[in-house]
Amino acid sequence: MTPLIPVIDIAPLRVGDDVNRAETAAAMGKACRETGFFYITGHGVAPETVAALFAAARAFFSQPSAAKDRLAMYRVGRNRGYVGLGVERLDTTALPDRKEAFNISPAEPGADAWPDLPGWRALMIRHFETCLDLGAALHRGFARDLGVAEDFFADKFRNPMATLRLLRYPAPSGAETVAPGAGAHTDYGNVTILVVNGVSGLQVRPRGGDWMDAPLIPGTFICNIGDCLMRWSNDVYVSTPHWVLRPAAERYAIAFFLDPDADALVEPIVSLAGDNPHYPPVTGYDYLQERLNATYNHRS
Repeated sequence: MTPLIPVIDIAPLRVGDDVNRAETAAAMGKACRETGFFYITGHGVAPETVAALFAAARAFFSQPSAAKDRLAMYRVGRNRGYVGLGVERLDTTALPDRKEAFNISPAEPGADAWPDLPGWRALMIRHFETCLDLGAALHRGFARDLGVAEDFFADKFRNPMATLRLLRYPAPSGAETVAPGAGAHTDYGNVTILVVNGVSGLQVRPRGGDWMDAPLIPGTFICNIGDCLMRWSNDVYVSTPHWVLRPAAERYAIAFFLDPDADALVEPIVSLAGDNPHYPPVTGYDYLQERLNATYNHRS
């Protein structure tokens, strides 16, 4: 029987007492062991802010190609900037993805990569900082569930390799190929926090199960763990394959990908009696670079 994706109120991780935090952490841990996905409420982001974010995303992607290309990732570097249609291929055995994206990493040094749109930069930085706060709360829950101190991850996410990513999936057209919106993949980092504009398309495949829809639940964000946290949990948590089908209409999504500090040591937490580490230690930077290279090397 395919497990469902639970809805979890994460507010206790920030303001709750010890009992409520323990209950929330246990619910998260159960989801991470079963589907690797869960919806969150209690995130504190107002509907008006979500609407403003999607309006800003639409404003960016509606610009002429030349304006977007001036901010292209191959010009900007450091995993920032615009990614055009067909540039990425998350499933390396399939066609390139049918989507365009814009990556924001304001903590990265070097030249800025911001569109010349009024209020755009300030709005995105505010949401980036909101997601950092949410990510810290989620990691307190992960730590508690895995049997280590609640602040175990705090010193490993002081300057995380985090990316806020705006995504646009075009509506189908008569000339369209069979390429998916985003090919089947697991995420690279520790946790992803996703908000969608109301057009479905995300499907999840729990380990040993069939593909199932991740339904749209108003007011929630969708969270899933990535391969780095699965490694850190010593395979107690599962990083679940997912993809985006060709949407029925133009689809927007805003994803926040949270990876640890570049020099953080990702060393498995052995939480099961009699178990041993399944992986050698690796730095956050080396692990992320290995995964990014696999995504973009088909362009070489």
